[in-house]
Amino acid sequence: MIIFNLSSYNPGRFILMGIPGLEQFHVWIGIPFCIIYIVAVMGNCILLYLIAVERSLHKPMFFFLSMLAMRDLILSTTTMPKTLSIFWLGAREITFPGCLTQMFFLHFSTALDSAILMAMAFDRYVAICSPLRYTTILTPKTIIKIVMGITFRSFCIILPAVFLLTRLPFCRTRIIPHTYCEHIGVARLACADISINIWFGFCVPVMTVMSDVILIGVSYTFILCAVFRLPSQEARQKALGTCGSHVCVILMFYTPAFFSILAHRFGHNISHTFHIMFANLYIVIPPSLNPIVYGVKTKQINGKVILLFSTKCME
Repeated sequence: MIIFNLSSYNPGRFILMGIPGLEQFHVWIGIPFCIIYIVAVMGNCILLYLIAVERSLHKPMFFFLSMLAMRDLILSTTTMPKTLSIFWLGAREITFPGCLTQMFFLHFSTALDSAILMAMAFDRYVAICSPLRYTTILTPKTIIKIVMGITFRSFCIILPAVFLLTRLPFCRTRIIPHTYCEHIGVARLACADISINIWFGFCVPVMTVMSDVILIGVSYTFILCAVFRLPSQEARQKALGTCGSHVCVILMFYTPAFFSILAHRFGHNISHTFHIMFANLYIVIPPSLNPIVYGVKTKQINGKVILLFSTKCME
């Protein structure tokens, strides 16, 4: 309701064009995107179900993992249904409040993902560097404070972007050459100075991501120091094994994120079609891979998934 009330000046409807240059292939492009989206929804729902019903998974690490799964559902569901309706039904129109809502949840979930990965790095740091104090440090009260803190931070980071867009007059074209609404893409349609929008859209994500990456790097520096002090090779492998899935998810999130930020700011020679296709893949592929990575690399989840499906098959 907050986002809908922010728009005192409503410029009407916008037109989302999909992927420019590939309009004749939209129907076919939609098929793999739909399959990946279904995998993302099913994988994350199964993950949330297992964490909710299995008492052995009621631990801080899996609580943060459930937050990551909910974030993945928010991110993919914010954009993909509308994208598929553009590809298959030609439903290109979107209202200004609808555009703001989509933009808010898109950027909010991205900022929240970075914060969750930072919280998970702290969880691994405590588990490996102070295993005897793990339950006393990461108490339920502390976890709630962490969750409220990273959610509030993500909200405060993204909310100004909504105000920056509502102040702009849109008196030229309302055609957005994209499959969804994002801050700079909408701001560029305005017939006013958007310097503040451009700098906010570049500096805030870079500063947020860089601060999270630095804190994650510090956590893993301490983790590696603690691991290499362990007496046996088996103990070192076991300790590093608990971090494997987290490192994979970090790489899947930050590598394309840095590429996307830098490409939008400096990649003027990269075709717009490539930008749009890459942005859509970034929206849907990590949410579909995250539950698979954790399902394969985390023994507790792997065993529960096998047990769940074997029970269903026997029934």
